[in-house]
Amino acid sequence: MTDFIFAQANLPFTIALGLMIAIGLLEGITTLMGFGASSFVESFMPDADIDIDVDVDIDADIDMDADIDAGAGISHDGDMGDIASSHALSRLLGWFNIGRVPVLILFVMFLLGFGIIGLTIQSVVRDLAGQLLPMSIPSAGAFFGALVFVKFSGMILAKIIPKDETQAVSETTFIGRAAVITLGTAKRGQPAQAKFQDQYGQTHYIMVEPDAEADAFATGTEILIVTQNGAVFRAIRNPGGVLSEKKD
Repeated sequence: MTDFIFAQANLPFTIALGLMIAIGLLEGITTLMGFGASSFVESFMPDADIDIDVDVDIDADIDMDADIDAGAGISHDGDMGDIASSHALSRLLGWFNIGRVPVLILFVMFLLGFGIIGLTIQSVVRDLAGQLLPMSIPSAGAFFGALVFVKFSGMILAKIIPKDETQAVSETTFIGRAAVITLGTAKRGQPAQAKFQDQYGQTHYIMVEPDAEADAFATGTEILIVTQNGAVFRAIRNPGGVLSEKKD
């Protein structure tokens, strides 16, 4: 059995299962340290509301195009192309249940599916033909099989994982909240991790850099979030000197 699992042709599947176990251990260790790896990964993902926003933008853009083109003959094909691309991306993310199930869990499910399907294919081929396939052939089948596995397992997990739609928090509400640097030293261009709790008591982990270029925030520094620049937030030192009550 050990010879089969660690055979050269089965290395992609063995590595996938090993990585899955390593991620599980990492999540457990980081949770004990006060921050979960899954929460850190989620902070870099697009807002779950992207599909709604894009639909609204498309409708508005279509109406504006109709008015402007009728009056001035101006084309907005480039803008519509960007919006359509965003819409396609949001549908792809939705197909994989991203936004309803934590990304790290979906990645673990992909690794599990890839490893198990690949080893199953090789096991069947070995029993029938007496030898293993070259790794590229079962890897291709296992990859597409794992995508389908992620899709349907994600649907099941989305129904199981507890959630409260009334407590969905947009990143725009992070502005004006007090936080504390938890990992690293934040400098302009070198963001560090910070955490805070929203009005529902949910903990958020974000990447923060100083609003002023000359500032630097060491671990434990209390800050006030003042603006957002893509996936990174900018902050100043908390004027109150102690972590203030979170704003509603």
